[in-house]
Amino acid sequence: MTPVELSRTVLHAVRCAVDDGELSVVVPSRVVVGPPGPGGCGDYATNVALQLARPAGQPPLRVAALLRPYLVRAAGVTDVEITGPGFLNISLDRALTSTALVRRILREGPRYGRSDALAGRVFALCVPYEVRAEVVADVLARVVASQGGRVEIAHGGEVNLRPVPAPEDPAPLGPDAARWALLHPAPHDRPRITADHLVQRESNPLFRVRYAHARTRAVSRNAADLGFGTPGPEPHVEAAADAPDLSALLADYPRILATAGALPHPDAQAAPSRLTRHLIALADVTLTHLPAVLPRGDEKPSAAHRSRLALAEAAGTVLAGGLSLLGIDAPDHL
Repeated sequence: MTPVELSRTVLHAVRCAVDDGELSVVVPSRVVVGPPGPGGCGDYATNVALQLARPAGQPPLRVAALLRPYLVRAAGVTDVEITGPGFLNISLDRALTSTALVRRILREGPRYGRSDALAGRVFALCVPYEVRAEVVADVLARVVASQGGRVEIAHGGEVNLRPVPAPEDPAPLGPDAARWALLHPAPHDRPRITADHLVQRESNPLFRVRYAHARTRAVSRNAADLGFGTPGPEPHVEAAADAPDLSALLADYPRILATAGALPHPDAQAAPSRLTRHLIALADVTLTHLPAVLPRGDEKPSAAHRSRLALAEAAGTVLAGGLSLLGIDAPDHL
C-alpha cells in the first residue's frame, strides 16, 4: 500500500464514520499521510483527527478514537495507535502490502506512479530565458502530465519559477549529465557544472542510478540464462519481507510525483530535485539487494529467488520511469 493509497483508505474511513452518524463533518478532499513524527509509531501517521476536530465540534482524541475502528478493519492494516494530541499511527502488513505493490508495478510497468489526480487542471509557469529554468519547467510539465494535469510555460511577464541560474553552459556535459546537474540541486541551490557528473564511479549519483537500473536488467538476463524468471504479476510473499527498505521506497514513488500538484508553490517547484534524491536512495538500496537475487554455486532457483527477482525488476521499472520523467536515458547496458 502506497502513501497515496493509504490516504484514500483514511478518507474512506472518514466517509464511513460520517455515513454511520459517528461524525458530522464534510469529508475532506485530501488528508496527509506520512512517516510518524517524534513519539509516533507504526509505518505511517495521519493528523486527520486534528484536521476534523473543530468542524466536528469534538476533541481530536475523541475523533481519533471514532476513526480508529474503521481504519483497523481496512485491508492491509494490522494496527492503529493514537498518540500525542490525536495522531493516528498506522501499522501495515508489510508482507501483504509489499507483495501487492510488486504485483502492481510489474503489471503497470512504466505507468506505475501515474494518476489522474490533476485531471483537468492547468498550471501556468512563467520562466526567464535561462537554461536551468527551462529544464526545471520541462520536468515539472512531465511530472504534472503524469498526474493527468497540464503545464503551460511562458516567458516574460511576472516570473513565478526562477531557480538559481547555472553558473555556466552545461551543454559540454552532454544532454543526460547536463540535465542531472541542473535538476539534482534544490531550486534555491547553485548547480555545479563540473566533469564529476561524467565519472563512471559510485561517487557520481547519476552513475549510481543508471548503474542500478542496468544491473536489474542484467540480473533478469542472467536469471533467464539459468532457466528461471519472475512469476509474472504474482511474486511470492517473501518478496516483501526480504527488503522492507526497498519496498518502502517503491511505495513512496507515487507520493514524490504527486508533490508537483501544488504548483506554483516553491515546494512544488522542488519536485524534480526531490525525484532525483528519491532515485538515488532507491538505487543505493537496490544495489544492496541485487547480490542475493541469483542462486550461488550449486544452489537451485527457489521461490525466494523468484520473489527477489520480481522485487529487483520492480525497482528497475521505477528507476527507468523516474529517469524518463527527468528526460534522462536509462540504458540496459552500462
